[in-house]
Amino acid sequence: MTATTAAPVVDAARTPFGPGTVETVDADEAVVLDLPPLRLGNLTVDVPVVLAPMAGVTNKAFRRLCREHGGGLYVTEMVTARALVERREKSLQIVHHDADETPRSVQIYGVDAVNVGKAVRMVVEEDIADHVDLNFGCPVPKVTKRGGGSALPWKTDLFHAIVSAAVREADRGGIPVTVKTRMGIDDDHLTYLEAGRMARDIGVAAVTLHGRTLEQHYSGTADWSAIARLREALPDVPVLGNGDIWSAEDAVRMVEKTGVDGVVIGRGCQGRPWLFGDLQAAFDGRRDRARPGLRAVAATIYRHAQLLAEQNDDELQGLREIRKHVAWYFKGYPVGGQLRAQLAGVETLDQLEELLNQLDLDQPYPGPAVEGPRGRAGNPKKAALPDRWLEDRLIHDDQRLGLVDAELDVSGG
Repeated sequence: MTATTAAPVVDAARTPFGPGTVETVDADEAVVLDLPPLRLGNLTVDVPVVLAPMAGVTNKAFRRLCREHGGGLYVTEMVTARALVERREKSLQIVHHDADETPRSVQIYGVDAVNVGKAVRMVVEEDIADHVDLNFGCPVPKVTKRGGGSALPWKTDLFHAIVSAAVREADRGGIPVTVKTRMGIDDDHLTYLEAGRMARDIGVAAVTLHGRTLEQHYSGTADWSAIARLREALPDVPVLGNGDIWSAEDAVRMVEKTGVDGVVIGRGCQGRPWLFGDLQAAFDGRRDRARPGLRAVAATIYRHAQLLAEQNDDELQGLREIRKHVAWYFKGYPVGGQLRAQLAGVETLDQLEELLNQLDLDQPYPGPAVEGPRGRAGNPKKAALPDRWLEDRLIHDDQRLGLVDAELDVSGG
């Protein structure tokens, strides 16, 4: 199967803001790289770019916006294995894809090999997805304090059991499994090289490394040198890099410095779905880059809200969900605080249209102020872990019992 690509335009016909097309320009500062397609088992991703799962962000609506700009692999929000197996409504909604979304990708989080195996078997037997990613990178304390997410690879037997169960079940349907992890718990408890080799030996199709530890959360800068070390340690399986990619130029630099086979984009695309058009251009050897003026941004916000309303079959819920995206979309644009505050309380598409029309929609792209980090980086945090978690590398019976509550009925990024 080959991933499809799309033209880098906004579907402005469905918005009230006239031509909302995101204009592109040949950027003098643009850097390019001829990067081959990403091979994941029998799956070929023409543009070696992956959208990272983010809770409350990478739903069907946002994935569609991103796909309209450029090619890649667009992963769902994280879903817990137990909730999926129990067919909880929210989990089934998370793994649902648009009819034209291909390849279909889901990320599964679990702390129990049996549940993970059952979840992947369900994906295969019910034809839910074409690719499964396993989450071992979530740094959220309510996950790690129970031994899940980026805390889990420290327990090598548990990590091995979970990855083995997923690969075994996925192989029955010819579905590739990948794993995403962090460098480790902190600088004194690194796990990424061992986890990467173990996952490779089990038979995963690729390994993704976020160049931060659990303790860093999203603070500081990502350690691309660690990504390079993992790439060197795993010459026979694709390695993907994640962390501090805010532009196509960042992505090219990561590939050049680390040798990775592709990049994984998280916070850098928040409020900037056109970043995927820039990434496709850069990896296709082109210098054209998106430079959206305020009219194009308004059109995209409105269309995003429409898609969220349709996804939820509830206009109010869709408008509630668009609120958190507004600040990301307007980063660097001259939009007053009062209007931003009003947009944070919008409840209908008509209200949204009225407020967006108060903008000076003819304002052009403002330049570098739009680029760079977005979202909350926060500060380093002491790792929240189960009692005695770091004493040794094997899971104890009492710790295993504590994992019962780890698979929360929530999604995570």
